[in-house]
Amino acid sequence: MPQTVTYRQALHDALRAELLRDDDVLLLGEEIGVFEGSYKITAGLLGEFGPRRIRDTPICEEGFTGAAVGAAMLGLRPVVEIMTINFSLLAIDQIINHAAKMHAMFGGQVSVPMVIRTPGGGGQQLAATHSQNLEVFYAHVPGLKVLAPSTPADAKGLLASAVRDDDPVIFLENLALYNTMGEVPDGDHTLPIGTAAVTKPGRDVTIVAYSRAAVIALDVARRLEEGGISAEVVDLRSLRPLDRATVCSSVRRTGRAIVLEDDWLSYGIGAEIAATIQEGAFDHLDAPVRRVAAAEVPLPYAKPLERAALPDAAALTRTVRDVLEATGFPLKPLPSEHG
Repeated sequence: MPQTVTYRQALHDALRAELLRDDDVLLLGEEIGVFEGSYKITAGLLGEFGPRRIRDTPICEEGFTGAAVGAAMLGLRPVVEIMTINFSLLAIDQIINHAAKMHAMFGGQVSVPMVIRTPGGGGQQLAATHSQNLEVFYAHVPGLKVLAPSTPADAKGLLASAVRDDDPVIFLENLALYNTMGEVPDGDHTLPIGTAAVTKPGRDVTIVAYSRAAVIALDVARRLEEGGISAEVVDLRSLRPLDRATVCSSVRRTGRAIVLEDDWLSYGIGAEIAATIQEGAFDHLDAPVRRVAAAEVPLPYAKPLERAALPDAAALTRTVRDVLEATGFPLKPLPSEHG
């Protein structure tokens, strides 16, 4: 029977299940043991599995990420927690030049089956250097797999699949999602890596998003339905490999496309999706692909400025209506437009 749990609990349950299932799985990271993790994802695991498998590390991302690369090459399956994706920059050489490339450079003689879990995203008043979405850094790199689940069920299923995968996986968790609730299948639950989900079917416009943005997109799509607009939502879930077929199939049905992302507009995931649609569904488009993204500034600390810099439901709603209006779709006025 499915259980309703938080995103945080779903991650914890997936880690615990994988530790129980496979003795080669171990966790490494700052404060994940005695302190039980900065976000309490690893609560109780040190007491259950001991310090051999739940390893508190020094504050040295390059060091413990490099150690995990070596451990993975020798047959273990390390899961690294980097306290925030911003700190992954300190380990970027180990991630991009070692974890991602060893399998190819050694002619397939070794694999690097490791997972790097790391949260990111703005909205928490953590200021410019602690609120970034750097997923495009890693999604750009062949040899890595990059996952960004938006729901507790997807978080559990994709984390289990990531631990069992023989390639290095960057597993992205948005801070704003940790306390969100959702139904999660009980028992062993895995999902295929590289498959997007159509979380709401529709016929008038496709909204493509991932992570926190996919939650916003689904909420907006449900509200738009009340006004006679049928929006289809595609939750990417996986950024590399990217499920281009599901995105293009949706746009071929709806004829209109909008991409919502928390990251900056230029050179981002949204740009890749727009190019994918142009290549795979151009003849079906009734309007140019539109993108809704964060303001291209270091994210401010002040709450009103931070809120203004991040994409939200209102910005997405306006863009949907603009695209529909430009193609002659009959729109009902919003409540604020009456009178």
